[in-house]
Amino acid sequence: MSDSDLIKLYSGRILALAADIPHLGRLSAPQASARRRSPLCGSTVTADVVVKDGRVAEFAQDVKACALGQASAAVLGQVVIGRTLPELEAAREALQAMLKDGGQVPPAPFDGYEVLLPARDYKNRHPSILLALEAACEAMEAAQAAA
Repeated sequence: MSDSDLIKLYSGRILALAADIPHLGRLSAPQASARRRSPLCGSTVTADVVVKDGRVAEFAQDVKACALGQASAAVLGQVVIGRTLPELEAAREALQAMLKDGGQVPPAPFDGYEVLLPARDYKNRHPSILLALEAACEAMEAAQAAA
């Protein structure tokens, strides 16, 4: 990876997002939690949720990831409250398609993932970018199964 590639990949917007992740930490009494880890880089995200009426009512995330994984968690954190499991699953699938298949940016309210378009060319970064949405979906599934 050249210096110019690194500058393009780690833009100011990505670094700003990584520095300001909403809902960072853990919930004191989550309905469900899920931890996802990328075996490639070791990044991890743990998501805690409380679900009411099929929607995320409370959310927290413990993020130990590279700047791209952190930026992805920040985008999710900005819009996760009030979302349903199908909405989160659709966002996860759209983000995966954007990264791996040249698909479109996920639709609103998940269109903030547009900032990660430069990561398409770096397949080794994709798992870290997907962690936050994967953990949130898994936590939602667990909460609904327990309800």
